[in-house]
Amino acid sequence: MRKASLPKKRANLRDVAKAAGVSVATVSRVLNDPTVVKKDTLEKVQAAIAELKFVPSAAARAINSGRTKFVGALVPTLDNAIFARFLAALERKLSDHQLSLIVATTDSSPDIEAEKAKSLVDIGAEGLIVTGATHNPAFHDLIERTMLPTIITSFFDAGNPLPTIGYDNASAAQLALQHLADLGHQNIAVVHGPVHDNDRTRERLAGLRAFPFTGELTTFETQISHQGGADIAKLLGKLDTKPDAVLCLSDVVALGVLLGLQAQKIAVPDQISMVGVDDLPTSAVSVPPLTSVHLPVSQMGERAADALARWITTQQVPKPERLEARLVVRNSTKRG
Repeated sequence: MRKASLPKKRANLRDVAKAAGVSVATVSRVLNDPTVVKKDTLEKVQAAIAELKFVPSAAARAINSGRTKFVGALVPTLDNAIFARFLAALERKLSDHQLSLIVATTDSSPDIEAEKAKSLVDIGAEGLIVTGATHNPAFHDLIERTMLPTIITSFFDAGNPLPTIGYDNASAAQLALQHLADLGHQNIAVVHGPVHDNDRTRERLAGLRAFPFTGELTTFETQISHQGGADIAKLLGKLDTKPDAVLCLSDVVALGVLLGLQAQKIAVPDQISMVGVDDLPTSAVSVPPLTSVHLPVSQMGERAADALARWITTQQVPKPERLEARLVVRNSTKRG
């Protein structure tokens, strides 16, 4: 009876050095900066790596180079297409800088965010990208103590101690309200997600309050989900005096409101105009297609990646950068 052969031990840096007849330091240089290694030496080491099926660990590289070459991103959730688009662009651009990305979700909790930020720092993150400008004292203390390059996204505030790369949330909401006002709507329902621990929503609401609108705005808070939007649609359908327009501060909520109104045979836009904020891909193919404020989240991911990579490399703090939102008019709005 034949015994099953045990798997061979994974090759390490010393095994490669011995097989190639070079020092461990030379193998390390081949892995971290092959341009400084002579061609014949480089070829010998690469041949040994291939023969031994050597895969360098991140920990080993960090010990030898002093770098982990990864950054962390903290986002409220992955259950939202806007964060998926942002992270896809962020990761794609970081790879151009030979940086990897680790994503952690916070469930919109500052306490969870601070804990996960510490975990990312503990495993060697070279920088962080966070969502929004409001964070708890433990998070700020961590960044101050470690002096870790950290960039705020989805928010623009030139006066923030940390660099912000994002859009003006107040102005984005005002673009939507301006469009409805221009169409003559005077009784507008504003549907938004929870304001607690969400400075982006608070800024959008503040922008609406600051706008010189002569009509009536009535706000409704719900969960940022299709169901949350559908729940508000039921409530709107029961009102004696229905709004002539609905402004949703999230396309996810807007699509729920749209479906909820249609389930009650309330026609959009013939009876109620609708506008959202985000311009998710699904908004362009809803029935009717949703008028929405486009937020440049893919561009934001690319700019944040470039800025963080430069900061890590040069130790120069990037300047804040405002990205412009724009209105995309579709068939969910019409003159009131």
